[in-house]
Amino acid sequence: MELHRGRLIDHVQLVVRDLKASRRFYESVFKVLDVPIGGSAEDYFWADELFVSSADSRAAQGKLTGRHHLAFQAKDRAMVDAFYKAGLEAGGTDNGAPGERQHYHPGYYAAFLLDPDGNNIEAVFHGPANRSAASVKIAF
Repeated sequence: MELHRGRLIDHVQLVVRDLKASRRFYESVFKVLDVPIGGSAEDYFWADELFVSSADSRAAQGKLTGRHHLAFQAKDRAMVDAFYKAGLEAGGTDNGAPGERQHYHPGYYAAFLLDPDGNNIEAVFHGPANRSAASVKIAF
């Protein structure tokens, strides 16, 4: 296991109604994003810094999490497209087809899906690597 210090977010936990449906969805989208499932047990699984558990998991304390928006980085537009397709095939619901979102910043290419619990899951490619991070203005 590798520890990463200095990040704003250390990890995120989603507590879901149907762990099997969520695992099918997340395994599919993570496969195309080249993110392996890190581990699992009967009541949870995790990948990178995302921990997903059932409500009866000891870590969940019996309560579902509310609706979240999680955005995963993609290495290119093709990966965003593959994320969208894989997510739909694995039970996700369209929440915004792949395309440019110029209102965020030029080159912002993303797709949005609702996971089985209604979380807004996004894959985003920010455009060419030569763009300075300081020149990017994001409006939410």
